[in-house]
Amino acid sequence: MSLPAELPYRHGKPLLPSLMARLRGLNPYSVVVGSVFTLLALPLVATLFYALATRWGASLTPDGLTVKWFLELWTTPRFLAAFGRSLLVAVGALILSLLLIVPVVFLAHTRYPRLDGWMNGLILLPFAVPPIVSSVGLLQLYAGGPLPIIGTPWILIPTYFTIVLPFMYRALANSLRALDVASLMEAAQLLGASPLQAFFQVVLPNIRVGIQIAVFLAFSFLAGEFVFANMLVGTRFETLQVYLNNIRGASGHFTSALVITLFVFTLILTWLGNRQPAEQAMPEDDPEEALATAMTEGLPATPAKAGPAAPHSRTDSRGHH
Repeated sequence: MSLPAELPYRHGKPLLPSLMARLRGLNPYSVVVGSVFTLLALPLVATLFYALATRWGASLTPDGLTVKWFLELWTTPRFLAAFGRSLLVAVGALILSLLLIVPVVFLAHTRYPRLDGWMNGLILLPFAVPPIVSSVGLLQLYAGGPLPIIGTPWILIPTYFTIVLPFMYRALANSLRALDVASLMEAAQLLGASPLQAFFQVVLPNIRVGIQIAVFLAFSFLAGEFVFANMLVGTRFETLQVYLNNIRGASGHFTSALVITLFVFTLILTWLGNRQPAEQAMPEDDPEEALATAMTEGLPATPAKAGPAAPHSRTDSRGHH
């Protein structure tokens, strides 16, 4: 039986049935995700081409490609100073967060379970209060009086701490929840370690991956913060986002190069945070393996207590028990 003459042919085979078969084989979820990803990537691709263009006029494609704008960006002293200030403030806020949040998370999961409920409500406040409202309140509190720290990095570090509090606390809480912290502490103390030694030499190494994820994700979020930096310090302590806002009237190619640089920097930090391997949960059914897990380097060795010898059978030369 011959096919209808109106069907298109390619190499002697009907084209329409093959197209229909390919369309039936497509996953609708892949089509939706691919379409959304394409829509999100188009502005970034256009910004990248504009940052690499020598000149882009009325045509659909740039007249030429160059890296001149990126070289000019990384040789601008004002940009390098703003980049260094952003790193300084972000690192200071992360150090403050680790010093305050890690002990709180540990105590909430070991000795004070009610504290975890209070913290779960507290970490929602940065999302409930808009940054504009928080900035106005901070301006009224610290513009004068005994602590006139408006316009200095000392106002940004504790402010950034409140921003990263939800990310840091939730990541560390999930890491501790995946471990049997009580068994780890008990095993370390059986080996002769003090509670402080057990915390630093047993618990912290087991949540190291969670700390790294929290630090990378929080740092990538702080790299793009603008509202607090612009309202609380402005040009008196120009951070990267404030610098980007102040040069918006400059060359579009130069601004596009700065936007792409900031996006790549944030993307690398987010990738580093997400690529950390998942922590292995401590087995709860094998106490000997749990005890061996707690035997990390640095714990003081203690002699094992002598216990009653296990009964064993003896045989004489004639084979009788």
